[in-house]
Amino acid sequence: MRTHAAADGQPELLRTPPALLPGVFAALAVAAVATPIGRLVPVVGAPVFALALGAAVTSVAGERPALRPGVAFAARTVLQGAIVVLGLSLGLTRVARVGAGSLPVMLGSLAAALAVAAVAGRLLRIEPRLRTLVGVGTGICGASAIAAVSGVVGAAEGEVAYAVSTIFAFNVVAVVLFPVLGHLLGLGAHAYGLWAGTAVNDTSSVVAAAYAYGHAAGAYAVVVKLTRTTMIVPVVLVLAFLRLRRTGERGERSIRQVVPWFLLWFVAAAAVNTSGVLGPSLAHDASRAGAALITVALAGVGLSTRLGAIRQAGVRPLLLGALVWAAVATSSLALIWATA
Repeated sequence: MRTHAAADGQPELLRTPPALLPGVFAALAVAAVATPIGRLVPVVGAPVFALALGAAVTSVAGERPALRPGVAFAARTVLQGAIVVLGLSLGLTRVARVGAGSLPVMLGSLAAALAVAAVAGRLLRIEPRLRTLVGVGTGICGASAIAAVSGVVGAAEGEVAYAVSTIFAFNVVAVVLFPVLGHLLGLGAHAYGLWAGTAVNDTSSVVAAAYAYGHAAGAYAVVVKLTRTTMIVPVVLVLAFLRLRRTGERGERSIRQVVPWFLLWFVAAAAVNTSGVLGPSLAHDASRAGAALITVALAGVGLSTRLGAIRQAGVRPLLLGALVWAAVATSSLALIWATA
């Protein structure tokens, strides 16, 4: 899943030749089915249903060459466009608003996720691309973070699907366990909201886990979660320049190839939100539009997923996901206690 631009410098998202239409329409059809199901089961969410349905369709109907270009477009470029649109719902000042006490928890849990993913992934003999996706997805914000880094690390659709599925599995565990553990540990609304916002990935799962603890905990968790999303920017930049250093490429052209165009647009979109031009209503609409685009994109990922390749990966990536998730949950809780 590499990031491309057209020869004239125009991003692929703005170029949709007729060959793309069948696959794009297929991804839209799967997303249209997944969206109402996701509303009925918000803990799972439409993007995960779209991924599962797309994979099921391809498994039953087989791969259709006519769909391949459009499905690849949805899985890659629409996903990147979704990240840009989501930037319109984020303000660059949110990090300051959540308070100094939140940043050590977010940064510490992210560092724990990346460290455990690197060390445990190597010990489990998992491909570097997949362990990077699992680590970043668990440490930042699930599918959005996976989308942001997949093009930089050159991940395949199967690796993206496995990473998203792995993270989703532990989101469900968190939704069930976190409210129970929060009460057992005697966490207040602020502390629990910070814990849920840093240790649960998908937004719908954060909402489910946090609001089950009360409105105050839920409201704070959502702000923390959105703030956490801004960590995509430095992480993608670091990964991009590590790849640039590893490949030994030089020059301005190499930098443009490695640093994804959509990351710059994401920052610009967040700056527009910060300026207050959009207003709360339009920012909310942008968030919903971004979520809808992610559903279409993950439908494309599902339609391009080969379940046989995922089965060949075995249980080791799932074990890695469990280890990284446990590291994030425990490190964030420990940092909350340490900074209280």
